[in-house]
This record gives sequence, structure tokens and C-alpha cells, in this order.
Amino acid sequence: MLSKIEKSGLRALHWVEHVGLALIAVATVIAIVQEVLYMVDLRAVRLADLLLLFIYLEVLAMVGAYLKSGALPVRMPLYIAMVALARYVVLDVKAMDDIRILTVAGGILLLALAVLLIRYGHVTYPYKGTSMADEDLDR
Repeated sequence: MLSKIEKSGLRALHWVEHVGLALIAVATVIAIVQEVLYMVDLRAVRLADLLLLFIYLEVLAMVGAYLKSGALPVRMPLYIAMVALARYVVLDVKAMDDIRILTVAGGILLLALAVLLIRYGHVTYPYKGTSMADEDLDR
């Protein structure tokens, strides 16, 4: 049984968490609008622009997943990192030497292997995750 102070502390943390998520969501939407306006201003859409929009959408999906479940799936930031590295290669491929390209590709490969390993672990060793849902705060 939680004391009143502990309940108040949990509610405050829950509130701060939601405010932080709202700020991240609003900032991401603003960044999406800015990127779209930039593409309209250029009258061109480049692959790097599309990859950046995918990164923004993944951030929004991560916020949504966190709000729904109360927990952050570890794979989502890994997906974002893979897309960010792919965007980096697309932007700077002409200026990169062979070693840098191989290093970035190796980083993408390691992230992909990490996703596979995490997914394998979740399927092979399932567990019931814990989350701080609204119902938990009302007890």
C-alpha cells in the first residue's frame, strides 16, 4: 500500500512525463511543418527529406506507443537510429571515404542485429512488462 506522499510523487512524475511527451510531440510536428515548407520553398523533394520525415514520424509513433502502453519499446529508437544513419549516408555519400561508408554501414548492420536479437528475446523469453498506467495511480 502506497502512502499519500508516494501517491502524490507518482502522480507528479506521471504528469511531468505527459507534459514532456506533449512537448516532444508538438516540437516534432513543428519540425515536420518546417521540413514540408522547406521542400515547398525548394520545389523539390529529395530522398534525404523523405528520410527525415520518416524519422519524425517514428518519433511521433514512439510517443504514441509510450502513451498507450506506459513503456517505451526498445526497438523504436533503434529504428530511428538506422534511418538517421541511412540519411547520413544519403546526404554525404560523395564526401565520404570508403572507410567511413563501411563504418556507417557496419553501424546500421549492428543496429539491425540488435533489433533481431531483442525481437528473438521477446519471442523466446516473453515477460509481462510493467507500466505505470493511470489505473495504478488511483489505487
